[in-house]
Amino acid sequence: MVLNSLQAFLARIYDVASAYDIYDFLVTDRRALRHLATAAPARSCEEQLLVGSDGDNLRLSLYIDAAVLSRLDADSPFRRLSHRNLADYWTALEGVSHFLYVTWSAARDRPVSQLELETQAEVDKYVATLFLIGEQGAGRFPARLHQWLFDRTRFDRNLDAAELERYRTANRYAARYCRRLEESFLKKRVPALESFLREIRSFYRLGTASKLRRIEVAGYA
Repeated sequence: MVLNSLQAFLARIYDVASAYDIYDFLVTDRRALRHLATAAPARSCEEQLLVGSDGDNLRLSLYIDAAVLSRLDADSPFRRLSHRNLADYWTALEGVSHFLYVTWSAARDRPVSQLELETQAEVDKYVATLFLIGEQGAGRFPARLHQWLFDRTRFDRNLDAAELERYRTANRYAARYCRRLEESFLKKRVPALESFLREIRSFYRLGTASKLRRIEVAGYA
């Protein structure tokens, strides 16, 4: 199942435990999504994480459009990632990223802001795509990855002003961080992969303010 593979892939990259099966929280029926999204109207999108609480318990539902999953099952990115399945791969990966990050943080009683969640998801898409292309391309660095992911971004027209600003901020910070990762660790005669892993795992464990400070103070911004 492609979502299990994505969940295990991200958990391995960041060296974090994944205690939950993502399929236990998955919703693929848009009608069910509308029923669950009681706090705010469900947008017409292909992926959405719904977070709520029931007393001291966290309630999660992850919506990923059934058509996206069907296409990924038929053309798995783990067999070959290509222009045909890249958009669906990123859609599913964003949902898995949100799910893993929220559940990992909740297990540590650690609050997560929406900006932090979106920034980490953008970094996760870059990092996971980098590793997958590297594995399938015998370690070849995808020089155009940053351009594919960050320079061609389009935002949902239905976002309100605050949501749009949050997504733009997350995209901007993640783009700068990933560009610096390339320059510092990857675009070298001998890529510093161990140092790269230490950096992204350290970054993963930071909160919102610390993540943005890491980017700004280190010259990423």
